[in-house]
Parts: sequence; C-alpha cells; structure tokens
Amino acid sequence: MVNTRLLLPGKLTGVEWFTVETLKRLVKWNPHVRFTFLFDRNYSDEFIFGSNVNPVILSPQARHPVLWYAWFEYAVKKAIDNHQPDVFVSPDGFLSLRANIPQIAVIHDLNFVHNPERLPRLTGGYYRHFFAKYATKATRIATVSEYSKSDIANTYHISPEKIDVVYNGVNDTFHVISPKPIIKESKGKPYFLFVGSLNPRKNILGMLRSFEQFKDNTGLPHKLVIVGDPMFKLPKTKAFYSEMTHAQDVKFAGRKDGDELNKMYNGATALWFVSHFEGFGIPIIEAFRAGCPVITATNTSMPEVAGDAALLRDSGDIAGIVNDMAQIATDDQLRTTLIKRGFERAKAFTWEASAQRLWQCIEKTLNVKHA
Repeated sequence: MVNTRLLLPGKLTGVEWFTVETLKRLVKWNPHVRFTFLFDRNYSDEFIFGSNVNPVILSPQARHPVLWYAWFEYAVKKAIDNHQPDVFVSPDGFLSLRANIPQIAVIHDLNFVHNPERLPRLTGGYYRHFFAKYATKATRIATVSEYSKSDIANTYHISPEKIDVVYNGVNDTFHVISPKPIIKESKGKPYFLFVGSLNPRKNILGMLRSFEQFKDNTGLPHKLVIVGDPMFKLPKTKAFYSEMTHAQDVKFAGRKDGDELNKMYNGATALWFVSHFEGFGIPIIEAFRAGCPVITATNTSMPEVAGDAALLRDSGDIAGIVNDMAQIATDDQLRTTLIKRGFERAKAFTWEASAQRLWQCIEKTLNVKHA
C-alpha cells in the first residue's frame, strides 16, 4: 500500500517526481505484486501504472494540517485494516501512527527542523511534532542523500542502520539540443536560469542580490529567468525586487516541465541553484543532463550531488557567487569543462537505480516482518 495523495496532474515537484518515477518502475518490474495506491481525491489515470494497481480514494482531502491528521490516523488506518497490506510506503514521509503494520517513511530532508521560520507556522509546527514520531514509528526510513541520512539519524537519535539512501534520478526528457534554442523569456539575450519553488530556503533573495551585483559589476547583457511556482509569501524578496536597478532583466516564467524546461536548460549560460538547504537538488542533475553548467552551494547535500562538476559557494557569499557568475559568463573553457564533467556526474543518478534501492528498502522491511 502506497500513499499517493500528492500525485496531481501538472503539479509534480521533487517529492512527486520521486514518487512517480520509482513507483512506475516497481509496478512494471513486479507484475505479481498487488499495489494499492491511496488518493485523497479523484485521481488521474496517468498515475495508474499497471493492471496490478488498485486505486483507492480516501476522504477527507488532506491539504491542511488538521486534515492531514484525520486522513492518516483515521482514513489510512481504516484502509490498512480493510486491505491488510504487507507494508505501507509513504513517499512524503507521513505515516499512520495508529496502524500496526510495517511502514516505510521516505523523509527527503529536515528543512522544517533547521529553518522553522521558512514555513507557515501551522505547517512547520505539524512537521516538527509529527515527523519525530514518524521517524520512530517507521520500520525503515528512506532518504535521498547521505547528508539527509546523517541529519535524520542525528536529529531523531535513530540508528543509521535503519535508514537507506535512495538517490533521486533524472528524467530522460533532459538532453542536449543542437543548435541551442532561444527562449522567449530571454528575448535572444544570454541568461542565467533558476529552477525550483519560490520559497525562502531556495535563497531567492540571494539570487536577486547576486544578479543585481553581477549586472552592476560587469555590464553584461545577461538576464535572469526564474522558473517555478511561488509557495510562500516573500515580503523581503518582493521589496528588494521592486527596488532593483535591473528588475527589467528578471523574468518570472512560472512553472515549466518536460521539453519546455529542457529547452530552458539548454539555452542557459548556467543554472543558478545556490540554495540555503536541499535534501538533494534535482535541478542540478537535470542541468547536467542538458549540458548546462551549474553554480550551486557548499551547503547541505549539494556538494554530494554536484561532485566536481559545478562551481560551489556558500549560499551567503554574494560576492563569491557574483564572481562565479562573471567567470562562467566569460570563460568558454570553464563552461566546456563543467559541461563535460556534468555529463559524467549525471550518469550516477538514474530512476532505475532509485527504484532498485527503494525496492531493496521494501524487502528489508518485509524481512523484519517475517523474522
């Protein structure tokens, strides 16, 4: 049985892509296994990956902390009692504390512990209270990087032996296009690209500050194209943007997926992805696959993911980030070197490997049950 409540057409981000790409393969590879997918509203057939998937809709729709509790502690508990699955797998980390079967929590990161001010108060409070309980309740935990594994073990005082690293992969959509495409947002000018949700941990304010200084220092014609939906209100960021000298060179493109996003990576001078906190950082690998150089952070999981294939700076080092932007914008040899290294680095992250690791985690969990 799998918690698939977050799978909504056109609204897939990191956790949702992990869910889709791993489950798609596990369903195909295990036709003899019956998968029960739990949705909290009418589902799309695109998420029913095989005839061995049994979709079940549970009420209420779990989109608010109070309803999260009702859904997992009552609706999911009842579904578990009715269907008697061997294991409950939750790709977004939420478990049913009242259920007494083996459970796997996929906890992608602990941003809500380390940066509580960057989440709405009620949401952050729920996460901090319940994820400590979920981590203890889980038979096993899966997470997406060695950094997050260590963080979860230390924060919740859990043995690392209970935690499996299941790296994210990258979709086949991302590849090199020749000749390089021109996107409408850049109006034919070179551009830096950001891909991700617009929330504080992504360092959106730092990105605007570094771009403003880059333009002031270099006078180069580059634009900044920002791809992503806003998640939370960012008053300081909005205030800074409204006063930027080069605000006309910042383009908010909204959400982009698939071929359209691939074109944006292909045409970019570099991906700007210098977050304060990441459990993994999927855009780094997407950019590598598309032949796009990357500037990312020394913080949290990003050095682990990027290896030697990107320029790395502390997320608070605006002057250093500006220097990297200028260097990558003017040094063709550096760009060529980073692109080559990026291709090689991306080979380490595939959804096939992710699905295999998640299945191994499931098998370990079932072995505990049958021991």
